Amino acid sequence: MKQILIFGGALTLLLSCNENMKEDNPVQNKLTEPRAEKVDHEITTHGDTRVDPYFWMRLSDEQKEAVQPDKQTQKVVDYLNAENEFLKESMKHTDELQNKLYEEIVGRIEQKDESVPVEKNGYVYYQKFDEGDDYPKYLRKKADEGPQKEEVMLDGPKMAKGHAYFNIAGRSVSPDNNFLVYGIDTVSRRQYTLSIKNLETGEVLDDVIGNTTGGAVWANDNKTLFYTRKDPVTLRSYRVYKHVLGTNPEDDELVFEETEETFNCGVKKSKSNDYIMIGSYQTLSSELRVLDANTPDGEWKVIQPRERNLEYDVEHFGDHFYIVTNLDAKNFRLMKTPVNQTEKSNWKEVIAHRDNVLLEDIEIFKNFLVVEERNNGLTQIRVMSWDNSEEHYISFNDPTYTTNVGQNPEFNTDVLRFGYTSLTTPSSVYDYDMKSKDRTLMKQQKVLDDDFSPENYRSERLFATASDGVQVPISIVYKKGIEKNGQQPLLLYGYGSYGASMDPYFSSVRLSLLDRGFIFAIAHIRGGQEMGRQWYEDGKLLKKKNTFTDFIACGEYLIEENYTNKSHLYAQGGSAGGLLMGAVINMRSELWNGVIAAVPFVDVVSTMLDESIPLTTGEFDEWGNPKDETYYHYIKSYSPYDNIEEKDYPNLLITTGYWDSQVQYWEPAKWIAKLRDLRTNDNQLYMYCNMDVGHGGASGRFERYKEVALEYAFLLDLEGIKN
Repeated sequence: MKQILIFGGALTLLLSCNENMKEDNPVQNKLTEPRAEKVDHEITTHGDTRVDPYFWMRLSDEQKEAVQPDKQTQKVVDYLNAENEFLKESMKHTDELQNKLYEEIVGRIEQKDESVPVEKNGYVYYQKFDEGDDYPKYLRKKADEGPQKEEVMLDGPKMAKGHAYFNIAGRSVSPDNNFLVYGIDTVSRRQYTLSIKNLETGEVLDDVIGNTTGGAVWANDNKTLFYTRKDPVTLRSYRVYKHVLGTNPEDDELVFEETEETFNCGVKKSKSNDYIMIGSYQTLSSELRVLDANTPDGEWKVIQPRERNLEYDVEHFGDHFYIVTNLDAKNFRLMKTPVNQTEKSNWKEVIAHRDNVLLEDIEIFKNFLVVEERNNGLTQIRVMSWDNSEEHYISFNDPTYTTNVGQNPEFNTDVLRFGYTSLTTPSSVYDYDMKSKDRTLMKQQKVLDDDFSPENYRSERLFATASDGVQVPISIVYKKGIEKNGQQPLLLYGYGSYGASMDPYFSSVRLSLLDRGFIFAIAHIRGGQEMGRQWYEDGKLLKKKNTFTDFIACGEYLIEENYTNKSHLYAQGGSAGGLLMGAVINMRSELWNGVIAAVPFVDVVSTMLDESIPLTTGEFDEWGNPKDETYYHYIKSYSPYDNIEEKDYPNLLITTGYWDSQVQYWEPAKWIAKLRDLRTNDNQLYMYCNMDVGHGGASGRFERYKEVALEYAFLLDLEGIKN
């Protein structure tokens, strides 16, 4: 167990001027930088003592269970507000630019918009935005031919009124089409309250269920629901309950509890609608149990008991379960097993493991099996007939792109819905006839800009050589006519954690940078899964530093190839990508002119030592458990907060959310306080804490772009671009 010794007096906030400001910085000379009081707090682990002068910013153990404004330390709130005010005043000279950027970004978005309808069980479902609305209406019509009455299931704009943050999640309609269950979060901590609406009468039932993951699954009796609740402190999803319409939720039956603290659990329904499934999962292991959806009071059956390093997911078709698994297959393979003989000894291979192809997911239809794969860093869709008479890949032309299987709830159809985008191609939705191979464009994102054309931009796929010789892909886009003379501003984005692949995509928002001469690039660094499962495993645990050195290598390569230079190179990442930003500015501070770190996970050692913080226990297999001395010292060697030095740092903009449940607000707050204390130059150092939101930022479709306008103004201002 960790030993904690506390020194220091009462916690008081001191706001003082930075005495080390240079005379040639007129903006900061006129303003007072927030300075937090230093109260030395010693944390001793494995005989090693770290001194954290800003430990006092954290929530106390008592406060973690009920996070409310009046429960916070007022001095911390004052400090966050002081940072916001300092940012506002320091960036005041960019107000006109920020307003222009915001209007420009919003002006490209179609105000009145509608999603492509998705058909399920005799209805078509879709969302619609009316002009000026931040939130959509959720609608449906009967799928019968001819004009049908439009039903408003949920009126997002009306429901969101009076809430600074609002999010609807987990919408699910009962098999008889009469009831809708949905989750609402008005705090932004991803704790949803479930409600149930009678779609025939419009009545919202009294069955209100709090502290859930946001969704629920219907049994086939149209009255029984299964849902997952969270631990109120750690926010770990750990209990599955059964609820019957019209009964008191306090009496709901607990049907499963995940007792292993490194696991989370959730509940879903098979596409066949024959089974309800509870999945328990963590980084290196998973376990599923199934229940006949026609017998909600029946017995759950485990598919395959959990094993260390065994991952699997299940779909149902006919007399078999189809299993995507890493059993003896690092890049995963597809197996099948009879529904009454489910343990791995009965699994038979359908698609073999391939060293160079990652099998990511499957979609099952009556006549076809659709497989989502990844080869050489690019996503692809493979279509196979069940009788093995035919198989093919859907073809794409861009050098770097993203495709994915979309919403396909119907089983008895030969039409596949899929999405496609690239750095130059707006997001597109296609219907694809798997027999004829004809594709129909159902919708492409409109860009309301008379000057926009995909032909005006160029995308490339490059490879940088990492410090150990590995080739790291880079996706890059810029406006045609840009000269590769080493003088262009370039924004390099990265993430590199959890096996999450950062695939290239189109952004109409990004045009505000590209049209002003910026180059945009994505570094597909290790820790993601772009190049297969090994790519992920080589960027986590005791190989985590590969993520950081890969990103640095990408930056150096772009300089060597004359895309930019150190005076014009910028970096951006969020959450675990914020950890990346913190690490690379410690390792190579001189390489970047400016950095944007969103909701940054930077206090890695202390967070991973505190198992009461959301996500900690479930991430020991991602970062390592610092209670193990080997992992402790390795994590400490790269943890951004623990490795701040007395040296020059690049210009830095940090953003965070007061209600963030994934990366608590105190991590960026402590980080900027320590940076202010130790940096030796007077580059811009700002933090914006949105006091109304959490990890995902603002909930409205337009409000979020105010923060983007701030970020872009920060970059453009550093480049001397005024409009």
